[in-house]
Amino acid sequence: MRFPALLAATAAPLLLGGCVSTVASVVTAPVRIVGRAVDLATTSQSEADESRGRELRRREERLGHLQRDYEEQAEDCEEGDNGACREAIAIRREMDGLMTSIPVEPGPRGD
Repeated sequence: MRFPALLAATAAPLLLGGCVSTVASVVTAPVRIVGRAVDLATTSQSEADESRGRELRRREERLGHLQRDYEEQAEDCEEGDNGACREAIAIRREMDGLMTSIPVEPGPRGD
């Protein structure tokens, strides 16, 4: 009689080891899921900085293209092309709108 009880007591930890880890996984699963959802839903400061930097570079690139187009249209306008004058004005308006969204870096004297 003692042998089956002793055998069961000895084998129990081996047989229940998987159950304990499964129970632990089931219990901690909701916490892990919520933590992952929070990570996906929030933006870290570095991600926000990278995104802002990309947007700023995109605006600066657009401003460079507009500057070149403006110079070409202004030159044609000076030569008497009224259509180029209207186009230069439209380009300048877009440039002015972009310039307000690009921060100015201080000069060498800290201006």
